[in-house]
Amino acid sequence: MPGMTDDVLTAARSFLDREGRLVERRLAAALFDGAEPGGVIDAVRAYRNDDGGFGHGLEPDKRCPASLPIDVECALDLLWAAVEGAPDRAKNRDLDGLVTEACDWLGSVAEPDGGVPMGFPIIERYPRAEHWSDWTYVPALNPTAGLAGRLHRMGVNHGWLERATAWTWARLEAGFDEDAHALREVLMFLDHVPDRDRAVAVGARVGDWLVDARWYLADPADPSYGVTPLHLAPTPDSPWRRLFDDSAIEGHLDRLARGQQADGGWAITWEPPGVASTMEWRGIETLRGLTTLRAYGRI
Repeated sequence: MPGMTDDVLTAARSFLDREGRLVERRLAAALFDGAEPGGVIDAVRAYRNDDGGFGHGLEPDKRCPASLPIDVECALDLLWAAVEGAPDRAKNRDLDGLVTEACDWLGSVAEPDGGVPMGFPIIERYPRAEHWSDWTYVPALNPTAGLAGRLHRMGVNHGWLERATAWTWARLEAGFDEDAHALREVLMFLDHVPDRDRAVAVGARVGDWLVDARWYLADPADPSYGVTPLHLAPTPDSPWRRLFDDSAIEGHLDRLARGQQADGGWAITWEPPGVASTMEWRGIETLRGLTTLRAYGRI
């Protein structure tokens, strides 16, 4: 769908202004208007708990206020998106404290070998999507590998990160048997883990893993839920862009562009626990849609 105009951006920003959370609005201002990243950091801090972790439904599929590893992951994504490319990291001097204390919390809840689950049974006290059940209490590549990859991307040194990195290598070198969501986490790890020779060796197996991964959505004409090539290669310079031919990428870009709704936002293809969660996810997906389309030159 070449020839898209900035009307896409205008309509989406209007949707975020009406319906989006403060944290997505502040991030949009940083990404598209050149606003200082401190506003995003402050908005993320509102989801932080006294134990150093993050909760309060930062990942909106559960409304649990307690700290959860998946909410730490969401916080790291937002913080990095805000400061990536910022000309003066010193302006973000309180960022390091947030990240270090989150690592301390992860270390306190991890298994002795470093693995962490997405959540804990405390979520059962609060509204949550149906897919959030006891499978999320088992340490897995999703989120351990993704958390480790994000922290390596930020240049963090921490005892828990060392354990989580060793745990992830052991899991990957034994094979891969998780779904496409986990594979997305693995790619984050392989992109940023310092041992590049080892990352290249394991990365050579990713194409084979992808073919059989549950929830991988290869066909852009399939309207159902899934992890698409654009989730795995969100920018054209992603090292995983090589996994997909041009027609696959263009097809999914067309699908993404068509997905913008009349209200300016993007819809979602799963059932969150309520109206507020649905609108929060729509804001997240709207910002993802904008950044991906811009990265590939569609807006």
